[in-house]
Amino acid sequence: MSQSVRSARPNVPSQRLKMRRELAAAAMELFATKGYEETTVDEIAAAAGVARRTFFRHFRSKEEAIFPDHDDTLERAKAVLDAAPAHENPLDTVCRGIKEVMRMYAASPAVSVERYRLTREVPTLREREIASVARYERLFTRYLLGHFDESAVAHRDGDEDGLDEPLLAEVAASAVVTAHNHVLRRWLRAGGQGDVEAQLDRAFATVRRTFGTGFVASRAAADLPAGTGGTDVASGREGEVLVTVARTDAPLDQVMRTIEEALRRG
Repeated sequence: MSQSVRSARPNVPSQRLKMRRELAAAAMELFATKGYEETTVDEIAAAAGVARRTFFRHFRSKEEAIFPDHDDTLERAKAVLDAAPAHENPLDTVCRGIKEVMRMYAASPAVSVERYRLTREVPTLREREIASVARYERLFTRYLLGHFDESAVAHRDGDEDGLDEPLLAEVAASAVVTAHNHVLRRWLRAGGQGDVEAQLDRAFATVRRTFGTGFVASRAAADLPAGTGGTDVASGREGEVLVTVARTDAPLDQVMRTIEEALRRG
């Protein structure tokens, strides 16, 4: 098949998302002018210029139509986690993943502000939004559970039994989601004005200071030789390992001094 024929084929995912957004825009306009309870699926479909069955190919209900991008955004967030570098702190990875959610809102500030107003006024839409947030939180919790460093937490707290892995992973994931939602709500209440990503980075810095030492990079990174991107430093005695922990934003010379000091102590 020639390249020109291949290029003529429609991008199915893009067409799907385009239709979902058109239906969502029609729904939001009707909800705002006519009222949520008074608006029917048939009216939303007609306003978007499609048949009722087309609506139900994309959404199961009219309240679902208000959030057309969440499924795709969840997949993008998952892709960030799946492609994380082996040396990256998992909490940093989760923070990068949830930025995909913020970018979804920031891509259309006016739409996001109107949607925020609607979800505050309509309990059914608010419940739908809460359910969507819970999906992100479950995704990040599962990821952090796979990178929990029990020994690091036990050493930090002086507790040889360590902490409950699911508890720390859930609390850390909730902290990331809470920080994101706090910044997002503040930005929406301000009419979608300002550099929301910069605000989000400042909020994540607080989360990292609180939870950043409880997790290790990819399990595979623990098997890397020293100097290949992992954070493990082998001592000169067989069977022993020294582990150093440094902030991801620490200067390189400071990281090297930390490693040298750990080796001397070992």
